[in-house]
Amino acid sequence: MSLAASAAALDTPVEHGAFQLPSAARVVAIGDLHGDLAATHAAFRLAGAIDATGTWIGGTLVVVQTGDQLDRGDDDLGILKFLAQVSKQAKQAGGAVHVLNGNHEAMNVLGDFRYVTTGALLGFEGLEPHSPQAAHISGPFQARAQVFMPGGALALQLAERPLILMVGDTVFAHGGVLPAHIKYGIDRLNAESAEWMKGNRASPPSPVVDPDGPLWTRLYGAPVLGAQACQVLSQVLKRLGAQRLVVGHTVQERGMSAACDERVYRIDVGLSRYYGGRSVQVLELGAGGVKMLQAAR
Repeated sequence: MSLAASAAALDTPVEHGAFQLPSAARVVAIGDLHGDLAATHAAFRLAGAIDATGTWIGGTLVVVQTGDQLDRGDDDLGILKFLAQVSKQAKQAGGAVHVLNGNHEAMNVLGDFRYVTTGALLGFEGLEPHSPQAAHISGPFQARAQVFMPGGALALQLAERPLILMVGDTVFAHGGVLPAHIKYGIDRLNAESAEWMKGNRASPPSPVVDPDGPLWTRLYGAPVLGAQACQVLSQVLKRLGAQRLVVGHTVQERGMSAACDERVYRIDVGLSRYYGGRSVQVLELGAGGVKMLQAAR
């Protein structure tokens, strides 16, 4: 889809939906984790969400992780367990941890394991149910396929997550949001993606695999965004009644960055050790405005 076609895809304002959550006093966004549990802990500590033991201390803090917990590192299962645990603790304390699906989560549900490390093939024993769609897969990926493909134990966990979320006046997605996604219906997209991951739908909704879909688009990730990309962003924000978009997916070589007059923030800083152990950064949204927080590794 061309940018012009995308920009013209929507004519009417979007109605309020389940993807839109109330504002919070303090929100912290964390980008791609890619199989690095130590970096995940470091990002949550920098956010003020957990202590040195990994226990929630964030109170009413809201954390949004923008997808791609999986692949490129060995700690996939440890990250999923940690996120489930800390989400429960945050809810009990009056806060929240909202985890989005990224393209690598979708790839694993599709049975695409090309970025899975040898270490990330272990530890799935005893996890049930198994996906009926994994019956044809044998060899080293068999155990992973059984739990990640539709209907499998971890696919059911991923099914609880949205692709696009809005907290207050900020929209979050892994790759980005285009007018065409709004026209498709964000609640519809989130729901259909969930049904596919649960095994209740034969194939994923088209935006999940579309190169211009919310998990894949790199429209907002380039070092410098042109006027046309910013125009598309403006329409998206206007239709959603939002002030800004926060995305991951495209590593920012010089660290977290903003574009289009700070209406889009790009927060994938390559914090996984796969990228060389860069500094950990998170994005804070609160009463003092938007801040980029950084801690040395």
